[in-house]
Amino acid sequence: MLTDENSLWGADIYIDVSKKVPDAQMATLTGTFLTKVFEGPYQNVGKWSEEMKKYVKNKGKNLKKLYFSYTTCPKCAKAYGKNYVVLFAQIY
Repeated sequence: MLTDENSLWGADIYIDVSKKVPDAQMATLTGTFLTKVFEGPYQNVGKWSEEMKKYVKNKGKNLKKLYFSYTTCPKCAKAYGKNYVVLFAQIY
């Protein structure tokens, strides 16, 4: 599952499926991506986004879009004591 944090109050969620889902808006994500794993509270998303932008630039690439994969829910992150978030940078 990936999210596109497109505003402070909303996000598009992309869920991997193996076939068409009736009455759902279907999308296909294609391209080349760089990924990086971050650990910490969800409030660091803005900081991680900026760090990811720098990472992409240091690789000599241009950022097209940024997606997030949250590996745990807030309650689970608290229970496990770790909160890993993977950022996917679609590049060109």
